[in-house]
Amino acid sequence: MSKIVHPFAHRLGILRDWRHRWFAEGAKYQEYLKADILLREFLQKDLRTMHIGGIELERNEKTLRVVIKTSRPGLIIGRSGEGSVKLRQKISAFLTKRGLAVPPDIKLDIEEIRSPESNAAIVAYMVAEGLEKRMPFRRVLKQTIEKVMANRDVKGVRIALGGMLGGGSMARTEELKKGRIPLQTFRSDIDYARERANLPLGVIGIKVWIYRGEVFAENARKDK
Repeated sequence: MSKIVHPFAHRLGILRDWRHRWFAEGAKYQEYLKADILLREFLQKDLRTMHIGGIELERNEKTLRVVIKTSRPGLIIGRSGEGSVKLRQKISAFLTKRGLAVPPDIKLDIEEIRSPESNAAIVAYMVAEGLEKRMPFRRVLKQTIEKVMANRDVKGVRIALGGMLGGGSMARTEELKKGRIPLQTFRSDIDYARERANLPLGVIGIKVWIYRGEVFAENARKDK
């Protein structure tokens, strides 16, 4: 039987790097892992409307560096950096409340995503936003796919929905695809994300795959 693997994990060490970068042993490892999972969940919930494309964490004993990738950096930074200062305070308060060690230095890096249509996490949120506004799911799928394929970097896109679609009495899955999605090719640059749309009838699950072409060793060297 075939095994379904996560497109991001499938390419770790080949095209992708880890999203959490640190080293620890014993009890420290457990504490860091717990803190990272809870902090990631908190940030994704707190910054849900800000089109977050990715969250990365780096840490050592004295420093915690949070890298937030977003297509709307101005909303997070705020006027003269007020928003980033408040977010840093929120992170510190959250870790304290959970009884986790708060590092002396918390750094916040906000990176801008220039083409949000080629980022799976942002596209998944756009679909969730449309569904939560009670728009017909087929129209949301078609409009989103057309918008994504209009981007020159994108070679293929696939969006899958699962749940009580269209106010039906039974859960089902619907899928729409355009272009190519070569999941088994290691050199194919595939971005993948999952999102939830909270509707009165229940939760609708959203999965997005975006294919951005193949990455060869020569191209990777040029980028560096």
